[in-house]
Amino acid sequence: MTIRRATAYDAIPLSELSFRSKAYWGYDPQFMEACREDLTLRPEQICSSAVYLLETDGGEIAGFYSLRPPGSGASSDAVAELDSLFISPEYIGRGYGQWLWSHMLAPADELRLPRIRIHSDPHAEAFYIKMGAVRIGEIESTVFPDRKLPLMELVLTTP
Repeated sequence: MTIRRATAYDAIPLSELSFRSKAYWGYDPQFMEACREDLTLRPEQICSSAVYLLETDGGEIAGFYSLRPPGSGASSDAVAELDSLFISPEYIGRGYGQWLWSHMLAPADELRLPRIRIHSDPHAEAFYIKMGAVRIGEIESTVFPDRKLPLMELVLTTP
């Protein structure tokens, strides 16, 4: 297994992986189709964020994450966002999410980020808590206005 920086050419396989990973939790087909746009990773997103993927020795993508740094000119206490952290269903439960999480902390440290915010799927909340994030509230889904999602935050440094 290797972790490498994603390229624009990885956008389609990463989008497909995020869709399969979300579907793993038993969401119905209508829900999944409504989420397709939000689960699609665009080449420009890969270029503007820290997107890393976990690749098997055979070249299969087992998972990825996307860390979006604060906008340029942001104050020193600006918050980055973990846009995505997905594991391919056949690799869920093998510790690869923890491996990607640990890897994600390095660019966060290089950027001297004080906090990382996460709009979590309800099924992923326990994972993020295990990794040290805390629930700080709820946020409205971008797909379903009446659906509330856990809003998580990982504190990296103290002011």
